[in-house]
Amino acid sequence: MKISTKGRYGLTIMMELATGYGQGPLSLKSIAERNGLSEHYLEQLVAPLRNAGLVKSVRGAYGGYILSKDPAEITSGDIIRILEGPISPVDFTEEDDPAKRNLWLRIRDGIAEVLDSTTLEHLITYQEAEKKDSYMFYI
Repeated sequence: MKISTKGRYGLTIMMELATGYGQGPLSLKSIAERNGLSEHYLEQLVAPLRNAGLVKSVRGAYGGYILSKDPAEITSGDIIRILEGPISPVDFTEEDDPAKRNLWLRIRDGIAEVLDSTTLEHLITYQEAEKKDSYMFYI
């Protein structure tokens, strides 16, 4: 399974909203500019996230998008499944060799475990830690 730009950029949108959680709406324009992405493409990605109830839109001059839940309640698996569909490394049928089918199922379950146990809160915490570490010099 290869995560496309839909999944990667969708995760970027959600991480930006999680970083600003509780501080008011963020515009897609500001997210696009900060990350060097197409605002038009982000508009296409935010629609399914809104339809799934992960984000809310706020209208008006200072409008934009906000998370509909706390970042600790939204997993990367939620986001990836909405934008990419079911998680599966390969398409297989019941006629496949049982040993190979077992391998594909174990891989699928392993990927799902990582995605479902990683919340937006985890991701922004990792991101902030990386920023702090990037300024350290070791001799």
